[in-house]
Amino acid sequence: MGKVTLIAAAGENNELGKDKDLVWHLPDDFKRFKKLTTGHFIIMGRKTFETFPKPLPNRTHVVITRQKDYEPEGAIVVNSLEKALEVAKDDPQPFVIGGGEIYRLSLEKADAIELTRVHGTFEADTYFPDFDEKNWNLVAKEEHPVDERHKYAFTYLTYERAQ
Repeated sequence: MGKVTLIAAAGENNELGKDKDLVWHLPDDFKRFKKLTTGHFIIMGRKTFETFPKPLPNRTHVVITRQKDYEPEGAIVVNSLEKALEVAKDDPQPFVIGGGEIYRLSLEKADAIELTRVHGTFEADTYFPDFDEKNWNLVAKEEHPVDERHKYAFTYLTYERAQ
């Protein structure tokens, strides 16, 4: 099994999104997401997959759902996190990309977290799970200020599980 990595952007109170959409627009974070996940398996729940207009290029989509007859174009469908990880076992770094329930299920199996902490509080209906930072080592941190393309400041945080 490769290095299972959760990748998310979350507000100060772990907000992820509302009404099946993000509550911010951060072009540099989208670029980083693309750079990190391209060429890898991306594991997500059905609702997250359905927010994409079409599958993201150059990534293998693995969708977890309880729906028996769900057969979207461009995705491998499984009914559990364990099956998703099995499908992605040959990838050196499969990424879990959401939503909130899939992150919660994946947290104990994750080796790393790529978290973009968006500096603000937002109205949301989906949240990143709380995690105990004493079980994780912060190995990289990069600040991004507000600018003409980014309404909110944010920080890229890379955690690796403490041994």
